[in-house]
Amino acid sequence: MADRRHRRRRWAGALGGLVVASLLAALIAPRALAQSDEGTTIHIVAQGETLRTIALHYGVTPEAIIAANNILNPDRIYVGQRLVIPVGGEAAGTEAAQPAVHIVQPGENLFRIGLRYNLTVTQLMAANGLTNPNQVYAGQRLVIPQGGTDNSTAVVESSPPPSSNATASTTHIVQRGETLFRIALRYNVSLNALVAANGLASADAIYAGQRLIIPGTGGASAPAPVSAPPSPSGGAEGKQIVVDLSEQRVYAYENGVLVRQFVVSTGLPGTPTIQGAFTIQRKTPSRHMSGPGYDLPGVPWVMYFYRGYALHGTYWHNNFGQPMSHGCVNMRTPDAEWLYQWAPIGTSVRVIN
Repeated sequence: MADRRHRRRRWAGALGGLVVASLLAALIAPRALAQSDEGTTIHIVAQGETLRTIALHYGVTPEAIIAANNILNPDRIYVGQRLVIPVGGEAAGTEAAQPAVHIVQPGENLFRIGLRYNLTVTQLMAANGLTNPNQVYAGQRLVIPQGGTDNSTAVVESSPPPSSNATASTTHIVQRGETLFRIALRYNVSLNALVAANGLASADAIYAGQRLIIPGTGGASAPAPVSAPPSPSGGAEGKQIVVDLSEQRVYAYENGVLVRQFVVSTGLPGTPTIQGAFTIQRKTPSRHMSGPGYDLPGVPWVMYFYRGYALHGTYWHNNFGQPMSHGCVNMRTPDAEWLYQWAPIGTSVRVIN
């Protein structure tokens, strides 16, 4: 009897060891990616995966996977499920290729990160399941979807200074922070001429490293446009800022001479920008702004000229040239930074229509 009980214990122990070994093997085995005889890619869903992450891994869209597998509810996939990956989706090896990840730095926002990787805010939000473009924080890990190219360390070819007697077309390499408007000023050509010469969809569709054709009539750097309003001081000494609501532009004058001009977005019809003569009253490099229908942390380079009305940088839209604000003057962030550093407290601000 004792021998029989001993044999049972040994058999049970061996069986238990076999079960444990099998479980361990299953746990440490690489995630299964199989190819059928027909060459179809099959993906075995692993713990924590979603259709979005699987699609990123194979370079296809979630919609393509949904269609290929007749999935009725894209939120209900389960561990161990076999998914057909449509043609074009190929993973390297049996281990999942990790998507690029960006660690949010202090002061960064989705708009700036998108500029760095040549992506839109919408693309970044979709890749990371975000519902609010303002809900990012320092240290957050953001997935950079396929197609995002990091421009932060790219070596950008320097472009030669424009020739004062150039009549033939010239090539300009877009630098970080440049706008088409600034480039047009530099070469003394119109914005429309640059857009047409390069087949651009809009004046905002440029990126660092892009090669732009500068059509003939290249000339001296940054001349004063003939359409600029006269200096509010009539040529007196000092600095003045003119906000032209009808043109959606800001002009910076020094000693009566136009120094810079920027395309901006002023107040909407329901929340217009106040008109009149004012001065810069206070400045702050960053401010959290909120009100009915908006909540904007980290608004950069803020200069108040009358109560809550301010000139400031803008990261939440790129529709400059059209009224967009609740009364403030929205500027591209690099333009707002230049104006912030240039204009001291007390600088004259004149808002005209």
